[in-house]
Amino acid sequence: MSGTGSVVGEEWGARAARSRALAVLRVRGRALGLAVLPAAVAVVLYAGGVTGHFTGAGWDTARWVVTVLAGVVLLAAAAVALVVTRARPAATPTVELAESAAPDLYRLVRDLADRLGVPAPAAIALTPDCDSWLEDRTHRAHRLHRTTGGDGAPVLVIGSPFLWWMRVGELRAVLAPVVAGTGPAAHPDIAAARRFVRGLDAAVAVPRDPGLGPLRRLGAQGVGQVARVLLRACREHAAEMERGVAAAGSERAQAVDYGVRIVAQEQVGLAYAGWDRLLTRVALPAWRMGRWPAKLDAGVVSALTELSRRDRLAEGFSSRLGERPACDLLEEPGAVDEATSLLAARLFHGGPAEPGPDWAPVEWSQYPEEVVDRKWRTDAARLHQVLDGLGVAAPADGPASGATGPTLTRVMAHLTAPRPEHEPQHERATGAEERGAAVGEPGRERGAALDDPVRGTGRDEPEPEPQLLVPAAEHGPEPRPAPAAPAAEHEHAPGPEHAPDPVLPAGPEEEEEEDDDEPVNPAAEVLAGALSALLAREEAAREARVTAAAETTRATDEGGRAAAPAVSGPDGPLPLFPLQPPRTGRDLLADHVTAMVCCAAVDTAEAAPGLDWLDGPALLVGGERAADLGPRVLALVEDGDPEPLRAWLARTGVRPEKPVRLV
Repeated sequence: MSGTGSVVGEEWGARAARSRALAVLRVRGRALGLAVLPAAVAVVLYAGGVTGHFTGAGWDTARWVVTVLAGVVLLAAAAVALVVTRARPAATPTVELAESAAPDLYRLVRDLADRLGVPAPAAIALTPDCDSWLEDRTHRAHRLHRTTGGDGAPVLVIGSPFLWWMRVGELRAVLAPVVAGTGPAAHPDIAAARRFVRGLDAAVAVPRDPGLGPLRRLGAQGVGQVARVLLRACREHAAEMERGVAAAGSERAQAVDYGVRIVAQEQVGLAYAGWDRLLTRVALPAWRMGRWPAKLDAGVVSALTELSRRDRLAEGFSSRLGERPACDLLEEPGAVDEATSLLAARLFHGGPAEPGPDWAPVEWSQYPEEVVDRKWRTDAARLHQVLDGLGVAAPADGPASGATGPTLTRVMAHLTAPRPEHEPQHERATGAEERGAAVGEPGRERGAALDDPVRGTGRDEPEPEPQLLVPAAEHGPEPRPAPAAPAAEHEHAPGPEHAPDPVLPAGPEEEEEEDDDEPVNPAAEVLAGALSALLAREEAAREARVTAAAETTRATDEGGRAAAPAVSGPDGPLPLFPLQPPRTGRDLLADHVTAMVCCAAVDTAEAAPGLDWLDGPALLVGGERAADLGPRVLALVEDGDPEPLRAWLARTGVRPEKPVRLV
């Protein structure tokens, strides 16, 4: 019964896909009919004149007008058809895998296609993403750069993290429904409909070609508008056609490793989570430093193993590592991993296509020294550069007043906000420790706001704050006056229980108005603004260098067009999928202050840079990861309270008055 249901479901999906493909082709036929309609009317008018039915000056004028209109429409239709046919469809940037580089993988895919009764894919390519699909590369512009495969069949694109994390059986089960899609793709109607839709999509992007002149760009914009109209007309049919193809492939694949596929789907979600953490927390800091990790796919195994160790939901997943990994199907896994890692840096960061002096690979064993330590010292140098620009002098009353060089004391003294004189010293320290431990403010996660080498789960639990202490939001650069304002007296009913008291906590509305009128730490706001401006200038200079290099490469080419296919995103050049989220000036300042603290810890205490597979750069104190530094830095940056950080420095043996080494 299950086999019968599978055949019925497969036939239903294939029939639905073919029906929608015919609907797409009907849109093409209607457009063609509309284009030849004026010519057909002109033929009728000329035939009527020859037979004597349409005679006279009016009919002669009509024939001339319709003839001119038909010629213009036919020329425009021919131009649209030519652009749609010749436009180069978008192709996913991948690493092509020749059969000689992965004979076992090609053999596995062919055996899978034979079991499914579908044509084998023309070639196999890898992408630095957690997904797999079939991609049509039969266009002649794609065939020029193809090294393997025949004509007609699509290319199987496999996510490279799957090869390193999944076992061979799991990979075969995951690829089964994808490979099964080659059957419906071979149908002539579906193939023609796909070519038409891809041609329209490519024609829409033609006006953005940088090599067009003003006149040609104007004509390309007209063609693009026509292509958009046709795309809107067949968009729903094309989407339903692809759903039908997917349904047919899924139903056909149920006969192959169905039970293993259920387990393998769990590994897909786990691989996606580990890959995302590895890119955003580990790879991105290296890319910003001009280094690209050369073994990202091998790193995802370490990241997922660490995740399974920390997360009870992932327990047991690391026990699979004793089975044969799918990367054993490759002849040289290291070379393939390096190629996909370089492509990941291009796609997600916009790095150069080739390694160079300013774009060098880095091994995981060298990551702490080459990336973490250099990142901290570069950020610390930038922070002191901004302080120099603001004219901030070193504190003259510290124990290192005679020392020269950048010190952590200078940063802490500048960010420390003045405290009310009436607040006792012991209560001030207690409140500062509690504010440093409380990281879960409403509407924001403080720990997640830092791109921080010490981000982790080892934070101190917040304790209830004493009611008689002034909340952190009330502390400003100037002490609050003792008498209450008239508005506050009006807000609270007069009486002895509402006597003016400077240590009473303000209401939510009063705190809101106070935060809007005056920042808690004005020095931090000014420093964050200057730091953001400096980073923006550095980023603009980097973008200018990348653009100049691209223009130089294009100018040196004889034909004015690069020999290799240029890779660009929907809104411009690389990166296609930038990972860096917009960061506020306060977050940037917290990152730089954390880097300064880490530099001081490495230079003056028993600390060292390290790598956490899930959180990226980490500070190791006595061989253990320091997971409680982030909230204390935030207390200094946001509240101007240095006490939590001073306590941490004293406990770990860091001497903030000593100069640190910068890059």
